[in-house]
Amino acid sequence: MGLVLMTRMLVTRPEPDAQSSLARLQALGIEAVAAPLMERVAIEVSLPPAHGFAAVVLTSANAVRSLVERGVVGDYAHLPVLAVGDRTARDAQAAGFVRVSSAAGSFGDLVNAISLSGLKGPLFYPTGKHQSADLSKALAPLGVMVVTARIYDMVAVPAMPPDILVALRHGEIDAALVYSRRTAEIFAQLAQSLERTQRQRLGLLCLSEAVAEPLLEAHFNRISLADRPDEEAMMVLALGFARAQTGP
Repeated sequence: MGLVLMTRMLVTRPEPDAQSSLARLQALGIEAVAAPLMERVAIEVSLPPAHGFAAVVLTSANAVRSLVERGVVGDYAHLPVLAVGDRTARDAQAAGFVRVSSAAGSFGDLVNAISLSGLKGPLFYPTGKHQSADLSKALAPLGVMVVTARIYDMVAVPAMPPDILVALRHGEIDAALVYSRRTAEIFAQLAQSLERTQRQRLGLLCLSEAVAEPLLEAHFNRISLADRPDEEAMMVLALGFARAQTGP
């Protein structure tokens, strides 16, 4: 049996990603529980025919899952795919897309990759209802046309699970992993009953500075940022936090 680190963490991301993160944390010897703060819901919307598009842009695994569930991957599988990161790229390949490239980073890296690709569009962009950044606006100065289709919504849960809220109040959870700005906003709202000392004690492990901002505004100040916006960096961050908690 490997080393067990005396730390308990909370995973806030939606399923099925929450279970994947739990498994990775457990493999690192970190006890963890999941309390997904959002649930993916399909949006019934007509999708444009693939003819005429230069490429498909994918910025989340949820977009890939939604296309798979609609049974339309085959309609677009022949088009090049520009994915924001390696995880989304792998999911796109597994779903049946053939020519997939990864920007291996953030939204800004994706915009840069599109600009370097020489593609003038139009680009098909299936995405969620709530977007942290506007791809059409970002690419407009480059003269690249984007056709956006909002095919899913991430719906906030109405309340924090009671047992999780009790554990947060009693200091039984040392840190929470937060992967998106919207998740951070929901967490801040659902945890607003926590006292200031309880907020200051809780570690918040965030994917990026933008993710951390709503938590800072809600007076959570024990915040750490991943070196890169991906799951591997989040696991490194979690392991470092756990080791610091456990001590020599």
